[in-house]
Amino acid sequence: MTETAKRTALVLGSGGLTGAGWEVGVLWGLAESGVDLTRADLVVGSSAGAVVAAQLSSGRFPLGALYESQSTPSDGELSARLGFGRILRYALAVLGSRTPEEYGRKLGRLAAAAPTVEPAARREVVARRLGTAVEWPERRLLVTAVDAESGELTAFDADAGVPLVDAVTASCAIPGVWPVVDLAGRRWIDGGLHSTANAHLAAGYERVVVIAPSATGNTVLRSPARQGEALAAAGARVEVITPDAASRRAFGRNPLDPTRRGPAARAGRAQAATHARAVTALWAQ
Repeated sequence: MTETAKRTALVLGSGGLTGAGWEVGVLWGLAESGVDLTRADLVVGSSAGAVVAAQLSSGRFPLGALYESQSTPSDGELSARLGFGRILRYALAVLGSRTPEEYGRKLGRLAAAAPTVEPAARREVVARRLGTAVEWPERRLLVTAVDAESGELTAFDADAGVPLVDAVTASCAIPGVWPVVDLAGRRWIDGGLHSTANAHLAAGYERVVVIAPSATGNTVLRSPARQGEALAAAGARVEVITPDAASRRAFGRNPLDPTRRGPAARAGRAQAATHARAVTALWAQ
């Protein structure tokens, strides 16, 4: 990769269906303000962000049309809820972990033991979301997933030798909600478990915009803001966008509720106005 191809990076974080809708809304709102982030030299997608990253990187989903689709009925989506009990188990796992890898191993065991839908049914849902975006794009796209046994983070790309649909399905495999994904001789779970953004994968790029539906971080898992600070300390210009109060209200209580995609997208579009000047100045350099 040439140096001119390492100028701009767009990082799209995890956050369920509502998070994906909000990301699309933010991107569309910024585009309406005159800054199009979808042509970044690198796009990093984790979990929900992996779906949006694959859609946009394919060039087959015009951003405006993708925004409008957030308010249409979600045919074929499987019902799911990230309930209090499961969230509590996540919290206990992180409190008992010293590293992201240890946390990943614990959630890998949780995922392996949980009853879920059949893997083929879940893959079909993700394939339907991606539509015609079934091939890895020419531009640099990284799709994250966590090894369910080692707890280590991996970023699949066009050179990984795995189908894009399977990489995205692995990235979206929320432990205890969706099945573990068998791919490339390993088992994989959600790519947003080491960080809700994985913005560190944009290291080496000059200008980075991080759009993260979850601002969560703790002593084990680095928040998008902390990762942005690390990139800036290494010389990058960085803008991190996380939901404001209105956007968080629009998400509702269940991030996996497809009926909340529309409100989340509209909230993201409105919030984009507060970031447009900073993002435009950063992207135009």
